[in-house]
Amino acid sequence: MLTPLIIFIGLIALGLILVLAWRFASRRYLLPCPFWLRWLVEFDNPFTETNRTGAIIEHINLQPGMRILDIGCGPGRLTIPIAARVGPQGEVTAVDIQPGMLRRVKQKAQAASLNNIQFLQAGAGEAKLPRGQADRALLVSVLGEIPDRETALKEIFEALKPGGILSVTEVIYDPHFQGRTTVLRLAGNAGFRENGFYGNKYSFTLNLEKPGDA
Repeated sequence: MLTPLIIFIGLIALGLILVLAWRFASRRYLLPCPFWLRWLVEFDNPFTETNRTGAIIEHINLQPGMRILDIGCGPGRLTIPIAARVGPQGEVTAVDIQPGMLRRVKQKAQAASLNNIQFLQAGAGEAKLPRGQADRALLVSVLGEIPDRETALKEIFEALKPGGILSVTEVIYDPHFQGRTTVLRLAGNAGFRENGFYGNKYSFTLNLEKPGDA
């Protein structure tokens, strides 16, 4: 008869196998984190400070009434606290290609009584973002999952108001990790300029500004 300990160990082993399988497949095919593995991105990583929700929000200087794009929002780890921070006069657009992720964000928004979140099922670079309306945009461990990163960054550039900020967070644990040099090159080609860097080369948030005269 299987004991509870053996069952527990077996479930842990199965979970690790599934995670490793996803990491291997995602490196080859640029796969986003699937909905059934959302728990990997639903909570703060205890091993990195830069990637924590509070740190990311602190670095983008949110103000009540702002309009925010959370691109590749996943299960809403940042969407919900950002919506609370910008308040009822502000708005967050949760963008994800997976309907299951958006449903999860909707559940959290309803539980938190937040009515200032819009939902958009789309991938970055599909020309579905409204132009010139956002104060901030976020890509948290998402950039490397986008097949056409240059087109996506140009679309985000056009979606921001002049002076708006794109916040890109990358962590080495992510199979799609993009280094600072790569992010700056891609963002520079889209028209962004560096506004702030937080962390180190293995775990960082890079803020990129759309020039005020753009």
